[in-house]
Amino acid sequence: MENTKYRRAKERVEEIRKFYGKVASAMVSILIVASINYYFNEWRNAWFLWVVFGLSISLFFKANKIFNLNPFMGRDWEERKIQEFLQQEENTRRWN
Repeated sequence: MENTKYRRAKERVEEIRKFYGKVASAMVSILIVASINYYFNEWRNAWFLWVVFGLSISLFFKANKIFNLNPFMGRDWEERKIQEFLQQEENTRRWN
């Protein structure tokens, strides 16, 4: 039991570390693309904002998954549903 909790906590920390690496990578990518955009047309056409938009959406969904920002169907929700189904199964067996 203790070993599985430690393993789960370690996996979670690893996921968070990878997420922060992706955030740093996205920031560097945005800086490079913005620099290229400025070099070629000096902000007359700010097409690099499309890159910012796409990366922001991607990071939002990754953060949602890692930090359980969805209150309706997070990991706690899954555990509650599993317990609910197990309880229903137990009650059904009692009456049969």
